[in-house]
Amino acid sequence: MRFLDEDEELNPILSAVNLIDVFLVIITALLIALAQNPLSTFSSDDVTVIKNPGKPNMEVIVKKGKEIKQYKSTGKVGSGEGVRAGVAYKMADGSFIYVPEGVKAQTEAMSVATKPTRD
Repeated sequence: MRFLDEDEELNPILSAVNLIDVFLVIITALLIALAQNPLSTFSSDDVTVIKNPGKPNMEVIVKKGKEIKQYKSTGKVGSGEGVRAGVAYKMADGSFIYVPEGVKAQTEAMSVATKPTRD
C-alpha cells in the first residue's frame, strides 16, 4: 500500500501529463487559426487580398474556389503586358465612343460616327 501514501508532487508522470495538455491546447489553437484563414483551400469563399497597397512592391492575391493567383506590381504606373487597342472619348452627354486602333478601323469608326441618324 505504499502507492496510496505517495505524494502527488513527487510523481513525475503528473508533470508530463500537464505538458501534454498544454501542447494539445496549442495545437487546437493553431488548427482553428488555420481554418479561419481566408486564403485557406478548405474554404469555398472568393477572396481578394491586397498587400502593401499603393507601394511599388504591391501584391494582389486572388482566390476563386480552390485556385489562388498572385499578381505582383512592377512599380511603374501604366505598365503591363497589354497593348494599346484604341482610344475612348467621352462626349458632352456623358456617353463614350471607342475608336479601335489602326487605320482601317479608324476610318470605319469615323464613317459610322459621321453618318446622319434618323429620328
